[in-house]
Amino acid sequence: MTSRKAILDALASGPVSGPALAEELGVSRTAVWKQVEVLRESGFDIETTESGYRIVSVPDFCGPAVEYGLDTPYRVEYHDAIASTNARARELAKAGEDRVVVLADEQTAGRGRLDRAWNAPSGGVYLSFVLRPELAPMQAPLLTLAAAVATTRALREPGVDAGIKWPNDILLESTGEKLVGILTEMEGEADRVSWVVCGIGVNANVDSEDLPEGATSVREQVGDIDRRAFTQRVLEGFDSLRTNPDAILDGWREGAITLGQRVRVETAQGEVVGEALDIESPGRLVIETDDGTVRVHAGDCEHLRPV
Repeated sequence: MTSRKAILDALASGPVSGPALAEELGVSRTAVWKQVEVLRESGFDIETTESGYRIVSVPDFCGPAVEYGLDTPYRVEYHDAIASTNARARELAKAGEDRVVVLADEQTAGRGRLDRAWNAPSGGVYLSFVLRPELAPMQAPLLTLAAAVATTRALREPGVDAGIKWPNDILLESTGEKLVGILTEMEGEADRVSWVVCGIGVNANVDSEDLPEGATSVREQVGDIDRRAFTQRVLEGFDSLRTNPDAILDGWREGAITLGQRVRVETAQGEVVGEALDIESPGRLVIETDDGTVRVHAGDCEHLRPV
């Protein structure tokens, strides 16, 4: 846990003196003072009272703001604008980092699956987890499902009609317009994962005219949301799910709009058409076709009109 996060956690319960903080954290009073000044520079209103430091207000959206009150020990690296949170997360992963979240207000060169461009204007929530999980490579797709479940649940809290389309998109259930893209990358050996980067891009407080055709935003559906609180819900939800495959699959089924649909999936082996029946670990889509049941590991999925 970073000293910044530790100080934020200590201040969350009320006024704390500098000497008490220094003793609790095992650092010098000067180190505490420096961290408090950094928090003030990032937008926190922190009073110095007779009882000690007290947080009066929290900035709307930045790394320390997301860490404040966050019920999971991720370090958040925030950028007003960045080319790609996934690209930065890969750099951190290769440098040995773990349990870091790269967060940005805007991406200038975001990419999606199959190296497709991902439009990411200011006002969104663009984040990438850096993890070093004890996981076999074949199980890594479960993290993508966990990200989809956590994000869908966070979107539904303010009333967004969000649902999961296999394998990694979150759409407006009523219209099929895209709200969220998810991209997971990893490096490892045959029997173990070295690191995983899981990127989530949410069209949050942005105008639909700034998005490509077929996409919508949270703003267009329910108005602007508190991005700080939303991001915290995503991080906490993802962290509680990521080591529980059964909970991930149950949550995915609950949030899915693909199951029960007639679908066409383009795979490396060809086209699969039929009714999507279920999902199996670590993310296989079970499809009932005219020729029998087929399990699809990866591919582009299109929802078809009923025959």
